[in-house]
Amino acid sequence: MPSSNLHIRPPVLQFNGHLQTIVPSIFRRVKGINYQRERILTPDDDFLDLDWCFNQGRKLLIISHGLEGSSHRGYVMGMVKTFNQPEWDVLAWNYRGCGGEINRQLRFYHSGATDDLRLVVDHAIQSQRYEVIYLLGFSLGGNLTLKYLGEDADKVPGIIRKAVVFSVPLDLHGSAIQLSQGVNLMYSQRFLRKLKKKVRQKARLFPKAFDLDLVAGIKGLMEFDDAITAPLHGFKDSVDYYQQCGAIRFITDITTPSLIVNAHNDPFLSEGCYPYQELKQHPSVRLSAPPKGGHVGFRNTQGAWRYSSEQIAWEYLNSLSPK
Repeated sequence: MPSSNLHIRPPVLQFNGHLQTIVPSIFRRVKGINYQRERILTPDDDFLDLDWCFNQGRKLLIISHGLEGSSHRGYVMGMVKTFNQPEWDVLAWNYRGCGGEINRQLRFYHSGATDDLRLVVDHAIQSQRYEVIYLLGFSLGGNLTLKYLGEDADKVPGIIRKAVVFSVPLDLHGSAIQLSQGVNLMYSQRFLRKLKKKVRQKARLFPKAFDLDLVAGIKGLMEFDDAITAPLHGFKDSVDYYQQCGAIRFITDITTPSLIVNAHNDPFLSEGCYPYQELKQHPSVRLSAPPKGGHVGFRNTQGAWRYSSEQIAWEYLNSLSPK
C-alpha cells in the first residue's frame, strides 16, 4: 500500500470535509451483524464489554472505536461486516462506560489507556483460537492502537502482524485546539454533551468525586480534560495528558507494520497529525493522506455499502506484503 494519496470518491453532494464527516455519522446504518457479547473483568475490578463475530476463523481483527463511540457505531459495524468472512473472526470492544452500562470504577477511558487494550489483546491470545491478530482503530481508538504498538514495541506479541488506523489525532493537543475553533465547535459541543452525561451517571456511584455545578459550566473539550480527564487519570492538566498520550510520541518506535490513513480535509486534525518527515524513511509505519474523506467518513460514491476505509483495510490486512 503506497504512502501517497489514496483516491477516494465521496458522493457529489458531500463536497467538503464537514459533510463527509457528518452525513455518515448521522445516517449510516449497517444491518446483518449479530454480536455475541462477552464481559471480561479488569485487574481493578471493573469490566469491559466485548462484542464478537465468530466464523471459526484463525485470523482475528480487533477494532477500537472513537471518542464516545461503541461497537454499534456505523463505522465500526461497517468494518465488522467487511471482515465477517470465512477465516476471520472480529472483535469490537467497548471502552469503560461505552458498552451501554456505566463502569464501576472512578476512572473512565481516555486516549492513552493502553492497559485496557492490552487486556483485550491478551484475552484473545489466551483463547488459543488464533494464528494471527490484526489491530484496527478509529480516531481515539487509532491513537490508542498506535500508542500500544509503540510505547513498549519490544513487548508487543508476535501474533500481532499488522495494524491499520483511520482519522487519528496523533497530535492530541493540536487537535484539541482545532476542535475549539470556528465551525469545529459543533463537534466538540456534541462530544461534550455526551461526556457530561456520563459524568452525571458516574456521580451517582461516586457522589463526592464530582462538582456537578462545575461540570455543568464547562464550555469546551480542553476545559473538560483539564477538570475531569487529566486529574481523574493521573495527569497534571490537559496539556500534560495530550503530551503524554499523543501517538505522535510513539510512532517512530513502532515495529509492527502499520498504515495510518488521515484525510487532508479532516476537520478534527491539526497539521501535526500528518507527520510526513517523521515517517518518510520509517521501516514499518506508513502515512496515507487522501485529499477527501472527512473524519471517520470515507464514504464511497452513492449506492455502495462498503466505504473506502473498509476497502483499504481489507486490502492492506490481506496483502502478503510485510508493509
